[in-house]
Amino acid sequence: MNIRQRTPDETRLYTPVEPHTRFHLDVGDGHSIYVEISGLRQGPTAIVLHGGPGAGSSPFMRRFFDPERWRVVMFDQRGAGRSRPHGGLEMNTTWHLVQDIEAIRAHLGVESWLAFGGSWGSTLALLYAQTHPGRVTGLVLRGIFTLTRRELDWFYGGGAARFFPEAWEDFIQPIPPTERGDLIAAYHRRLTGPSEAEQLRFARPWVRWETATAALRPVNAGFVDGAYARAFARIECHYFQHGGWLEDDRQIHTRMDRIADVPGVVVQGRYDMICPPATAVELVRAWPAAGLRIVDDAGHALSEPGISAELVRATNRFSMTAHD
Repeated sequence: MNIRQRTPDETRLYTPVEPHTRFHLDVGDGHSIYVEISGLRQGPTAIVLHGGPGAGSSPFMRRFFDPERWRVVMFDQRGAGRSRPHGGLEMNTTWHLVQDIEAIRAHLGVESWLAFGGSWGSTLALLYAQTHPGRVTGLVLRGIFTLTRRELDWFYGGGAARFFPEAWEDFIQPIPPTERGDLIAAYHRRLTGPSEAEQLRFARPWVRWETATAALRPVNAGFVDGAYARAFARIECHYFQHGGWLEDDRQIHTRMDRIADVPGVVVQGRYDMICPPATAVELVRAWPAAGLRIVDDAGHALSEPGISAELVRATNRFSMTAHD
């Protein structure tokens, strides 16, 4: 395992370019997913996997790729962003998303591609790579999340609360004390209930909790758009309530042999309170072809300067290999 600290040498984000192709792809089950392509029209391709689940893609995520060297494919996962139905939970599981990635690849005629994702995006990238290792040329991952009970208990069971007690109080306040022993289940009952007004009322504190803990220097969530909050919270809670539909709690860890030879870079904030660094260290120990970059002055957020610099550096290195 190669653990290297970030050096003072910084790499700047690229100026964002507008997508040259946008479309909705019907993936069945009543779902239509939004897809956009930017950068090179021909050449090495990267698939960008957003977080959450349920967060949707962002133009900011294009900035980690040199548009003169990469074709960048982004999509909104089922129920998220511009995909339809918005906030839909039916036929919306981890394995549906893995199928959707393959459907996009086949639709575009891509033989293999780089997978890029952080937080939940890292979970999905790892599961996709373990399911289709021959389709992945490499992985660039941030803020590793492997969807174990231990990780969920840390964030929704009081671990991170020790560092963010005010935000935690806001998060648990809407839930009666008798139900606080399983906050995911308590929120799930309300976020999937028949009243959209109640769904929205509980979606906002769910989103505020995650926002408050994301960066090394916390930011006030302020106003949270209702439509975004409802879709994000419903989908994320839906996935966590069902354990991501994994076959066992440590599925990602026990199947790392499937991608042992797939090159990877893992970027991890030292003070990541959502996805603590111990998970990233454990993952890379079981992944001979991966390197770990620990950023000492960062938390979980994609936008933190040290995290951004390491991610750009990683995609640049992969682009050099792809163009050899």
